[in-house]
Amino acid sequence: MRWDNLVEKNSTAGNSALFAADAVTTRTFDTPEFRGITFHEIRARSILNRVPGASRMPFEWTVNPYRGCTHACVYCFARKTHSYLDLDTGIGFDSQIVVKVNAAELLQRELASRHWRGEHVAMGTNVDCYQRAEGRYRLMPGIITALRDRANPFSILTKGTLILRDLELLRQAAEVAEIGVSVSVGFTDPELWRTVEPGTPSPGRRLDVVRALTDAGIGCSVLMAPVIPFLGDRPEQLRATVAAIADAGAVSVTPLVLHLRPGAREWYLRWLGQHHPRLVERYERMYADGAYAPTWYQRRITRQVHELADEFGIGPAHRGEPRRIGPAPAAAPEPGPTQLTLL
Repeated sequence: MRWDNLVEKNSTAGNSALFAADAVTTRTFDTPEFRGITFHEIRARSILNRVPGASRMPFEWTVNPYRGCTHACVYCFARKTHSYLDLDTGIGFDSQIVVKVNAAELLQRELASRHWRGEHVAMGTNVDCYQRAEGRYRLMPGIITALRDRANPFSILTKGTLILRDLELLRQAAEVAEIGVSVSVGFTDPELWRTVEPGTPSPGRRLDVVRALTDAGIGCSVLMAPVIPFLGDRPEQLRATVAAIADAGAVSVTPLVLHLRPGAREWYLRWLGQHHPRLVERYERMYADGAYAPTWYQRRITRQVHELADEFGIGPAHRGEPRRIGPAPAAAPEPGPTQLTLL
């Protein structure tokens, strides 16, 4: 898509207070790929976000250049965040995209602050920083450059193929800091993909990204997420997915069972009622106690995936390269693998 040929349909002042921004410009563009999508371009006031202490995430800081996501994954846990902006958590989350156009300059300033301690920064943990809008706004090159220039460790989780555009920047960052890249592939079933992740590149294309990163010397992990109960968890489905992940050269695979937080739960169950009504009652029982599947079920999936990973030669017992992709210190005698925690 050649964005310089697009037609701006409208440009109006938005609600700056609602978006916690200094300015808001709302735009739509005359292009088939983005028909029905509205972009709210904001000049944000901050970009480094501290993760709440009660979070299960293994990191403390994130950078999210976008809010809302055209991937339109029906299960996306971030849907609830759109309600904070008085935006719809269903179709609105998929089509009302907030773009922090000053993300790179903000990050440069915040990383240079005397209060910043150089902590690990995680990206792609809320919505995908390589969703389609990134092809126009190109926020990630400036963000990676800012992190590279400060030798700041970071990780990226994505379903997008656009990350390959920034391969050289990732290589440069790896020379000075500890970084990690992970691609999300929960299943390889094409029919399931078309219905639950309609705006994403196919699982096969995502595995091509894993392969390309690996071939370039950047160890890439796979977050096998979500494993979807009763739709993507049959033994033969798990086997096919882990086999494809291994074939792509992933250095590790980590399964994560579907969780349904408020906002996502309602949208997903509505989708389930339309496409698989016979499963609604089973889901209501499985998720009766909250957002997460029962512990016994999570443990069963984790065990099955780990056994398959061992069979196909990926995982801790077979990992040939450390997940650190920067060069090891020259004076270190026979260093062991250095693990970087990703999602």
